Amino acid sequence: MPFFSTWVSTSSPIGFLESQYKPVMCVKRVSILLILFLTTACQPVNNSALSEVESVSQFLSLLGSREYIVEQHLVLKNAGPGTPEKQNLWVALIRDFPPYQEIRSQIIEPQDYTLVTDEYGNRYAEFDLSDHPAGTEKHIDINTRVLVNDLEYDLSKCSGFLTDEFLQPELHIESDNPQIVRLTEKLAVGKLNACQQIRRFYDYLGDELTYTYNGKNWGAQAALGSMGADCTEYASLLAAMSRAAGVPSRYFEGLRYLKDGEIADALIQHAWPDVYLPGIGWVGLDPTLGRAPVNREAYFAHYTPDHIILTMGASPSTLRGSSYWTHLYWPGDSTKISVEDAEWKIELASGEN
Repeated sequence: MPFFSTWVSTSSPIGFLESQYKPVMCVKRVSILLILFLTTACQPVNNSALSEVESVSQFLSLLGSREYIVEQHLVLKNAGPGTPEKQNLWVALIRDFPPYQEIRSQIIEPQDYTLVTDEYGNRYAEFDLSDHPAGTEKHIDINTRVLVNDLEYDLSKCSGFLTDEFLQPELHIESDNPQIVRLTEKLAVGKLNACQQIRRFYDYLGDELTYTYNGKNWGAQAALGSMGADCTEYASLLAAMSRAAGVPSRYFEGLRYLKDGEIADALIQHAWPDVYLPGIGWVGLDPTLGRAPVNREAYFAHYTPDHIILTMGASPSTLRGSSYWTHLYWPGDSTKISVEDAEWKIELASGEN
């Protein structure tokens, strides 16, 4: 059996898989975010929606952009007593994602790594860290300069074709769940087109859900119960309701740039969806940050330039159920290795706040 083919408990003599299974952390107060990713407007989409889009819609306005320096530092500590026979670390990389963001430079240390691409087009640096003696540390540093656009969409015309991708239920996006289907059908009554339906779902989440940071990724249905809902549940439920209504939707995890006054009230890890609207293309919205009425309009069909995409998909295969990075070593009964994820550091390249 390949050493990485399955999850292995800490008590197993076969091995040990350690991953960042704390889901993306979210803000506890209203702030900003809206994301959108689009393809050619007013035409049916036959090509894979996973391809990076080079053309933009006539309904898209570029309001400005910001360039950031994003730093991540990971430390792997081997507490001993032994040396792992095999150890790998996969770290998600910020990548080009037009029209949202463009990579200007990226430095990865150590340079001995393999680039991996998953089924969503997400990119990872895979490190083979098997030579890791007891009592020593391994350091991973990733420095990325990324330009992020401020984008706004015109939804005045909402007719045309929809892509047939991103419509199926998946882990945490249970668009075939009977409770979600019934709610979707109820809210869609009287709405004339997909844009009106999505706006109704977006408003419902803001009006009816109560934000509670739960430290877990429970999925879409959990947001309707008493388990609490943070950004992962808000994003999953909006995506599930959209798909249940026949409107394609995607799930993103990434980072937010926080101004000085926001740091005490928010966390930079975040999750959000986007939807594919007919005649327009991929359009962003954030039901978590747009949940308060005062911010509702500002974060619907508007991608603010303080959000950086790392991964697309509710459960990318490379991450094995984790967020941002995952770690595996074997055998687990020979040593104890931990990964310490230092705080992300995001600065404006221009020095402006």
